[in-house]
Amino acid sequence: MIVILAGIMSLFFAMNIGASGAAASLGVAYGSGAIPKKRVALLICGVAIFLGAVIGGSEVVKTVGEGLIPSDILDAKIVLIILSSAALSLFIANIMGIPLSTSEITVGSVVGVGVAFKSLYIANILWIVFFWILVPIVSFLIALSAGKYIRKLEDQNEWIRNPNNEKYLSIFVIVIGCFEAFSAGMNNVANSIGPLVGAHLISMNTGVVVGGFFIAIGAFFLGGRVLQTNGKKIVQFSKLEGGLISGTGATLVMIASIFGIPVPLTQVTSSAIIGIGVSKNGYEMLKKKLVLRIFKVWLVSPILSLVISYSLVQLFIKADIYSVLIILSVCIATLGIISLMKTIREDNSTIYEDGGGI
Repeated sequence: MIVILAGIMSLFFAMNIGASGAAASLGVAYGSGAIPKKRVALLICGVAIFLGAVIGGSEVVKTVGEGLIPSDILDAKIVLIILSSAALSLFIANIMGIPLSTSEITVGSVVGVGVAFKSLYIANILWIVFFWILVPIVSFLIALSAGKYIRKLEDQNEWIRNPNNEKYLSIFVIVIGCFEAFSAGMNNVANSIGPLVGAHLISMNTGVVVGGFFIAIGAFFLGGRVLQTNGKKIVQFSKLEGGLISGTGATLVMIASIFGIPVPLTQVTSSAIIGIGVSKNGYEMLKKKLVLRIFKVWLVSPILSLVISYSLVQLFIKADIYSVLIILSVCIATLGIISLMKTIREDNSTIYEDGGGI
């Protein structure tokens, strides 16, 4: 029964990965107008993600299933806890329409289990976190540096400005977007089926096919809101800028996938989009509420999934209710302090505006 529940949770998680990954791949093609219809963009995204998962997803699957914690810890119950923690975090983010890194929340969930059992491959985890920081920075800097050059090229090149050549630019952006969606499949399928493979509940070949298929289904049916967020709400961009964004993300994620490193695909793409925005509008772009909101979710997501998985292990595996109570108390206290600080700021603002005290 537990094995069946773990399998169901894996497929549910895969669908949510597809929903989140949709914005990180075809979102730029949709936002630049190369693919005007949302459903068409989502369909193309799903097909490319499936092919990437089947053809090149195995290396990252090995890392998630065996490279973070000893595989002998993994059984059906632990796999269910890992996937439930990650799926819950991602589902909340999809409802909010925020592009969230499935790699971060999956690794956070696995690490939470490792912390509970006091058994982690620390060196591997630190190496992965280093790339989480490095790759989005590189993506941002590439887009920032190339953004101004692209605008000059668009202003000075008559062929690019010719409306008759618009279709060629659209094809270019769509092809690059498919390349990025392919890389998404390579890197993200591990997040849904990696724990199952690590626990030997499913074979590698079957896992990448089934996982890739359900990621594709999730992209098509659930990816609309996140596609809209990345494609339309952060910054408007041309087709060449969209090609730069997709090409940067695809190349970086593909390289990481070949070496078996799970990286935050949505962070790579969103960082490139923000880099284009900064090159066009200056660093005031970083003050937009949506951008700040994305940064906050990126920071909280791995910690949230870590805490959830750790708590579930303590509650259902070790039956240590006291540890869970301590965690809940810390969470409640933290929320209370944040609420109190907000109230104090509002009170101070009111006092200042009214010119008086209580």
